[in-house]
Amino acid sequence: MSFIGNLLWIIFGGLFSAIGWWLAGILWCITIVGIPIGLQCFKLSSVSLCPFGKEVRYGGGAGSFIVNVLWFIISGIELAIGNFLMGCLLCITIIGIPFGKQFFKIAKLSLAPFGASVK
Repeated sequence: MSFIGNLLWIIFGGLFSAIGWWLAGILWCITIVGIPIGLQCFKLSSVSLCPFGKEVRYGGGAGSFIVNVLWFIISGIELAIGNFLMGCLLCITIIGIPFGKQFFKIAKLSLAPFGASVK
């Protein structure tokens, strides 16, 4: 069932969300200091591309907090707003509610991706 959900997800906006993560990763990788942040963007784009059947767990410490603050200011707000608006748009219909909930999950992940793990 998750295969069908992920296939429909890509059609209904998941590809655009993943492209957003890829662009953020590329922009972070331009600088030497931002390469670890960019690599994390590429890892988390898999959640944005195929979210059904994946669970996000949050954890981390002081290092994750510092990087999350920097991320939030530079890239996090834009990704979170885009995913939140797509989630609201899809929740207008009953059929779109499961997809909207996945966009909300990704919007939350967009705000603080460091220290999060995907299972």
